[in-house]
Formats: sequence, C-alpha cells, structure tokens
Amino acid sequence: MLQRIVLQDLDDPALEVYRLPEVQLRRYYEPEQGLFIAESPKVIGRALDAGYEPVSMLIGKEDNETAALLERCEGIPVYTAEEALLTQLTGFHLTRGALCAMRRKALPDAETLCAGKHRIAVLENVVNPTNVGAILRSAAAMQMEAVLLTPGCSDPLYRRAARVSMGTVFQIPWTYLPSDGGADISLLHRMGFAAAALALREDAVSIADVSLRQETHLAVILGTEGTGLCEATIQAADYTVIIPMAEGVDSLNVAAASAVAFWELGQKEQS
Repeated sequence: MLQRIVLQDLDDPALEVYRLPEVQLRRYYEPEQGLFIAESPKVIGRALDAGYEPVSMLIGKEDNETAALLERCEGIPVYTAEEALLTQLTGFHLTRGALCAMRRKALPDAETLCAGKHRIAVLENVVNPTNVGAILRSAAAMQMEAVLLTPGCSDPLYRRAARVSMGTVFQIPWTYLPSDGGADISLLHRMGFAAAALALREDAVSIADVSLRQETHLAVILGTEGTGLCEATIQAADYTVIIPMAEGVDSLNVAAASAVAFWELGQKEQS
C-alpha cells in the first residue's frame, strides 16, 4: 500500500534526498552504492524496467501516467505538496509529474561489460550532462552495444543526463573506465577493439571509409566539447575519423556528431 504524505514545509527531514547536490547523493550510503533522482514518469518507468529500486517519490498533480507509476512503487513513501512549495524545493514547476529517489547499482568492469560486443562508444571527459544524456540516447538508438566513460565524464544518472536521454541510460549498458584522463586505448586493444577517434585532423579518414565497416570490433571515441580528444588518445588510436562538412562549417556539437558517427560506424560489413 502507498504511504501518501502531504508536506507542509521544506524542513521535513524526509526531503533531504531531494535537496542534496547530486555528488552527495552518489555517496549517500557509502561504502555502499548511493542514490540518484529520476525525473518524469518515462524516465522513472524505464529505471524500474531496468530493475532499479525506488526509495521514495515526490509528486505534483497526479495524472494517469503518474498513477500508473505509483502502482509499481507500492511500499515506498510518496510525498506531495502544494505546487508553490514543490517549486521552492525543486527550483522549477514540477510539470513532468514526479521525481523518484532510487538506489544505484554496482557497475561492472569494462571488460565484463564489453564481452561479446562488436560496436561500443567511448566518451572522454564529456562534462556536460546534457551532452552525455543525448549521446547515450543516440548510442541506444544507433546500434552501439555499450558505452564506456572516462571518470572525468558527467554521470549518466545525473537528473539532467537521464532526462535528456529519455531514460535510455537505463537501457544501454555503460560503465566507467578504470583510469582517469584520456580513453584507455591499450585496454580497448586488449579487449579486441580497433579504436576510431573522432578528431579534426588533416590526415583523418572519412567516416564513410570502407575499412571502418570491415572492422569486426570497433570502439568509437568522442571527446569533450571545444577541446576534443586528448592528443595521446588520437595518437594511440587505430583511426582518426572525420565527418565531412559543407564548406564553411568545421564541426558539429558532440551530441549531434555522436548520432552521425553511431549511425555510420554502427554498421559493419556482413561476412
């Protein structure tokens, strides 16, 4: 049975998890896995589908979509309040229906995650959560089978990243690489992947180069907005790849580039 609790003020200790910065939520149960906040019925629903455990919910006006979610979350406290109070707490009108505090899962190591995979994406120091969410959404849609992130990347479970991804962060397998700094090309090679680094270089091959499709195992590596990939990553990669542009345009936003790259490089020649 649902435990519906009407909030009267923002000092209620039950609201602590909805006030804490996301970095602190990650460490909420240290040394065990922490928490994250999922926002909107679609994102929460996909997290539930993926087996994430809900801890509590905070809802505004209840609609059919929110009601269906509540049926899946029996036994947890459900907090509600007047719209003005919720806006004061969250910083925005809760038009997306619901927030849900959920327990994180332990992440697998990269080699376990990528076993049996043929096309993976690697994100190097992509710090903007909006870009991370959009890239994972593209990866899920465009035939990538897993995503690896350097520790310098924004967390895919941050509220904005998960929301922008439309919950696909709970559908595509992902984990962090063990070493800080650039993408670990030596690890990719040990796992049997050729590395294709997207970078604006004169010696880069076109994304449509047939040799890329002939690779049975390919890791597509994207860097942060502005500075791009580390020089060491580019030098160690098997391919430097460029998306051909119309005259006068030199590049795409990394999220847009990811969709193009994953569509083209996610395909491989049939043997």
